This record gives sequence, structure tokens and C-alpha cells, in this order.
Amino acid sequence: MLWGQIMDQDGQGVTEQAKVYRVWDRPTRVFHWFNVFCVTTLIFIGFLMLFRGDLGITGLEAKIKLKTLHVWVGYLFAINLSIRLLWGVMGSSSARLSKLLPNFAAVRRYKAQLKQGESPQYLHHNPLGNIAVFAMMLLLVIIMLTGLVRAGTDIYYPPLGGVVSDYLAQPGVAGASLKPYDDTGVDKQKVTQLKPLKSLAGTVHVYGVYLLMVIIALHIAGVILAEVKHQPGLVSAMISGKKRLTRPPED
Repeated sequence: MLWGQIMDQDGQGVTEQAKVYRVWDRPTRVFHWFNVFCVTTLIFIGFLMLFRGDLGITGLEAKIKLKTLHVWVGYLFAINLSIRLLWGVMGSSSARLSKLLPNFAAVRRYKAQLKQGESPQYLHHNPLGNIAVFAMMLLLVIIMLTGLVRAGTDIYYPPLGGVVSDYLAQPGVAGASLKPYDDTGVDKQKVTQLKPLKSLAGTVHVYGVYLLMVIIALHIAGVILAEVKHQPGLVSAMISGKKRLTRPPED
């Protein structure tokens, strides 16, 4: 913790003292902003894939190229998320996944404090923000897993692509010779058997992203509200790793 002084709009010091706490270590902050980049890029490419016909993007080659680009960015997303999950178990206390677990008693207390006109301050996320972050992390894992399934079943990319292509190949045909969206050498009966799993993964993946977008919007709205009315410095803390509080944190 570092001591600081709250400044008024004219840059003059006022009597209220504040403590500057270190929060959210560098790996956590790097994950957050790189994840923002990956998710934003994936959503953009995903919409290009869904609406490519309306955008005049036609042809099998264009479809495969968009899918391949989506998968490669997805690998960056998956690696980043996997490192974050590992760091959430082995990393510093501010990065621990256990801090993301919802605490509904704390939520009720927080809402009661807001109704009384108070502005409780938190070192990490407030209880409502914590629920949003927990939901986002859970959805990110689901989206990652279903995305890897579709990468393997659509264009035979790792980690499942080799297993899938070997399974779908006709007797005497090497799985590695199969090409995306090409029935040559493919056992159509096995394609039919695999279709329900592929369809389920795709549905969960797409609607998981839609739900993630809703939660992200709510999270951003909550951050803006907190910055303006309750606890300034949330965004800057995710950049600098420091948060200034005028009273002891609730957490």
C-alpha cells in the first residue's frame, strides 16, 4: 500500500487521505486486455462467417479461409484462457479463481448499502461485478471447449481433428487426406453419427457467445456506473495494478 492524497478539481490537496493498494498482478492484467482483443476479434470474424452471404462473401474457399482464421485466433484465445486458469490456481492471491466465486450474502449487503446512499469500496470487484466476471469466465471456458470441437469436426484442426478425420475416413483411406467440406473418402454413415455432437457443440458455441455479449454489455455498464457514482479507478486499476481507496475495502 502507498499513501496518497485526494486532489480536488483545481489540483489542490484536500484533507481526505487515501491509500493506494496494489491489486490485480501483471499476468492478470495482461490476460484481461489480451482476452478483450481475442474475444472482440473472434466475435467480428464470427459475424462475418454467419452473414458472409449478405456481405457478398461467397464460395467454399472463402468459407474455409474465414473458418481457418477464426480457429487460429481461437487458439490464441484458448492459450490465453488456459494460462489464466492455471495462474488462478498457482498465481498470486489477487489472481486466485476462488475470489471469483459468487457471494450472495455479500451481494445482499452491498445492495442494502447502496440503498442507504453509501458507496462501499472494494479492492477487487464489488459483489455484483464478481458475479458478472464469474459468469464470463464460465462462458469463456464453454466457448473454448465447443470451439475446439468445431475446429476438429469442421476443418480437422487440432486437438481433435486427427481423431475425427481418422474416424470419418472410409476403409483404406488415410484420415489425413480428407479435406474440409469435401465428401471424397468420407464415410457418410459416420458423418451422420457425428452430426448430433457437431450440431450441439455449434449451437452451444453460438448462443454462448450471444450470452457472453449480453453479460459483457452489463459488465461495462456496471463499471461505468461504479466509476461515476461509487468507486472511481476500476479501469485504471486494470491498467496500472493500483487502486486508490478513501476507506478500508469491504473485501
